[in-house]
Amino acid sequence: MRNASYTAEAYKRQQVMTASPEMLTLMLYNGAIRFINEGIKCVDAKDCVKSNKALLKAQNILIEFMSTLNMDYEIAHQLYPIYNYVYRILIEGNMKNDVNKLNEARELLTELRDTWHQAMKKAQQEKNTVNE
Repeated sequence: MRNASYTAEAYKRQQVMTASPEMLTLMLYNGAIRFINEGIKCVDAKDCVKSNKALLKAQNILIEFMSTLNMDYEIAHQLYPIYNYVYRILIEGNMKNDVNKLNEARELLTELRDTWHQAMKKAQQEKNTVNE
């Protein structure tokens, strides 16, 4: 079992090391959503320690999003307040074990993730068209 865990960890590390910046962003969105789901599950199970740990990971991803925005672009000025809002409701949901706040954060991140994924697809299609 230990070997399987090591192999999975090595695979994950390799995925991150070889991913494009766009793919890393998608992976972070997915990670934040996964940690929020885990946090909600733990809140429902009344496991405050595990829910806090999972939700702190999601909060850290939001901090990463906010700190790496390139404010030279208008989209960054639009994303920052959204990320900040999601970050604040994650904190509130975590502190109060408020599943409604956590669901709201998850829904917003899911929407952002889906939009990001569509933008990646469109950019790839345009790139393929130019290269033909």
